Amino acid sequence: MDADRELLRRAARGDRDAFDRLVRPHWPRLYALARRQLRSPDDAADALQETLLRAWQALPRFRGEAQLSTWLHRICLNAVHDQRVRTTARQAAPLDDVPEAVDRRDRFAEAELASELTSALDELEEDYRVAIVLCDLCGCSYAEAADVLGVPEGTIKSRIFRGRRALAQRLGTLSTDEQSKSR
Repeated sequence: MDADRELLRRAARGDRDAFDRLVRPHWPRLYALARRQLRSPDDAADALQETLLRAWQALPRFRGEAQLSTWLHRICLNAVHDQRVRTTARQAAPLDDVPEAVDRRDRFAEAELASELTSALDELEEDYRVAIVLCDLCGCSYAEAADVLGVPEGTIKSRIFRGRRALAQRLGTLSTDEQSKSR
């Protein structure tokens, strides 16, 4: 912990090497969060880059009231939101402008999204999906996820429970008895 505080202090004063050593362990979880929310590896990479840039710029103002990982996840969710807005604006261009010879489908994305679990996760309400991604895929505790999303820990637990139940129903793994209890 003292080593992290020293890295944090040095990074806040502009030491890029210290910043890199401080945030690099968080990259896989941040990318996974962005990837799951945006469903596009390119958009997720852009959101991760934006997250790191914003964290670098805001680091001198980081007061340490939250864990560094929680702070980075919150920045990442904001970058994801902004990336989604940019992507939506790009997609708003009329398809008539796309040459006919261009295949409008991204075959790599189609293959990747083919798994039942990914499809079921994508169909969840966003509140449930974000909670599940943070806790089950990124490894955040309920308390960390609550801090990232700015909601009570009980809300996270509820979202996780309801989201997992919805996933089980979509995947057909919820028993008939469990289905009747959920109604």
